[in-house]
Formats: sequence, C-alpha cells, structure tokens
Amino acid sequence: MSTETPCIAVCMIDPRTSLCFGCGRTLPEIARWHRMESPERQTVMAQLPARMAEAGLVQPAPAAGPKPD
Repeated sequence: MSTETPCIAVCMIDPRTSLCFGCGRTLPEIARWHRMESPERQTVMAQLPARMAEAGLVQPAPAAGPKPD
C-alpha cells in the first residue's frame, strides 16, 4: 500500500454523508485515486480530517494485519 493513501482498510460508506467511515473519501475519489497525481491526492488528504469532523464521523482504528512497508 502506498504511503500516499488515507485508506486504513475499513471500507464502508456512510449512507448519510456518502463518505467512507475509514478514510473520509467519497466513492468517486476512491474510484479515481490511482489516477490522481500526487498534488491532488495530498490536497484531498489534507481535507479529510475536517471533512470527517464536520460529518460527525470518528475514524476507527486501522484494521489488524501486517503493516505496509
């Protein structure tokens, strides 16, 4: 897994906000993530904490498993 991803392997979309419970991205962002350039990814990632807080979502702990290098 890239260090340029907010994914914590808790992939569920909140039906109220349409945001991922794990990372705060929208489905369109998730779908095109691999096609985004680094600056666009960084911009989205910078917005995620405020986006999740505004939506009232609390980021869960990352899923257990081996940590990526």
